[in-house]
Amino acid sequence: MYNQLRKVSRRKFVQQLSWATMGFLIACNRNTSQNAQSVRVGAMYLLTGGFATYGEFARDGINLALEEINQAGGINGKLVEVIFEDEKAPVQTARKLVLQEKVDFLLGIDSSGNGEALVPVIPELERILMVTHAASPKITGELCNRFVFRCSINGPQNSAAGAEIAAREGYKKWTTIGPDYAFGHQSWQFFQQALQERKEGVKFLDKTAFPKLGAQDYNSFISTLQNSGAEAIWCSLWGNDLINFVRQGNSFGLFEKFPVYMELGAAMEVLTALGEQMPIGHWVGTRYWWQTPDTEVNRNFVAKFRQKYQTYPSYNAQNAYVGIKLLAMAANLAKSTETQAVIKALEGLEYEAPMGKLIIAKSDHQATANVTWGKTAASDDYNFRILEPIVVVEGNSIRRSLTENHCQISIMDN
Repeated sequence: MYNQLRKVSRRKFVQQLSWATMGFLIACNRNTSQNAQSVRVGAMYLLTGGFATYGEFARDGINLALEEINQAGGINGKLVEVIFEDEKAPVQTARKLVLQEKVDFLLGIDSSGNGEALVPVIPELERILMVTHAASPKITGELCNRFVFRCSINGPQNSAAGAEIAAREGYKKWTTIGPDYAFGHQSWQFFQQALQERKEGVKFLDKTAFPKLGAQDYNSFISTLQNSGAEAIWCSLWGNDLINFVRQGNSFGLFEKFPVYMELGAAMEVLTALGEQMPIGHWVGTRYWWQTPDTEVNRNFVAKFRQKYQTYPSYNAQNAYVGIKLLAMAANLAKSTETQAVIKALEGLEYEAPMGKLIIAKSDHQATANVTWGKTAASDDYNFRILEPIVVVEGNSIRRSLTENHCQISIMDN
């Protein structure tokens, strides 16, 4: 017996003790706001570095929603407060928010890579995570669990909407440029699949370009695209990467030679940075566009956002706004902030968001909503490109089936 005990290494003992301690802390910390004076939400976004404008827009959307929620009585009569953290170390940050800051809910995540790293850890923290941006299909697919929800459009939905537009055009030979991590490769994969389902005779070429995230020099990648033999280009670059690519592509005349379908080209973070440098007449996608739908909910949201921040809301601002609104709505419906009660209230929940009607599926916790694309156009009324025409693709027509999605939540619950 003594010899067997000695075989347990010091490292393993400390690791086991750490896990046991964390479990104890979570148990002691479980849903503390039932007796607390406020409800606490931990929000994690990219708040530093080259993609920080996305996190800043998300923070603005949350703060606007927070004012509205608290003015309406908060959550079950308690004020709601939000603690913002940079998501650069998502697992450690989530644990800090739950164990030290004692948050009741988690919200956010911009990067798909960060989302994929965080989602498997969420069940042990026993808190709901409402993903508002990260688009990896795995988040509500292979990695799905009861604690994770997503209120934004995912990658396959946006790619399928782009394929719906592309299928109406005559282009048959395609290449791509995208960031060299999960999102970029998944985007190309799902675009190919969706376009093949909608158009016969299309070809996807071997000469593709996948620069690392945060690349500065796109010259060699642009040359690859120009020499690929393609008739059209699918582009999943976003943020500063897309801004740099467009500026350098302009100097090569790329956008005069090829139609470039930019999956996230209609992000306000991109359009306002580029201004007149964004080429006209190219299809761009987004997960929300402030000019549509023409509803009272959207008009009010845009007006309040502009009044507070003197700019138009980006899709990330809208998504974050919706995310915390959904958490508050579900907790008020459940009359509780207890995790399991709020999960049940969120499942199947319908919400009239600025982007239009949104439904959180019980089967995989993924939102279904319409997706907006449009062609870049100049306007005397704005110092950035707008979308004209605007095409709205119906959400149910681009939603993946449970078989395609590989989510097992419904099986877990049986």
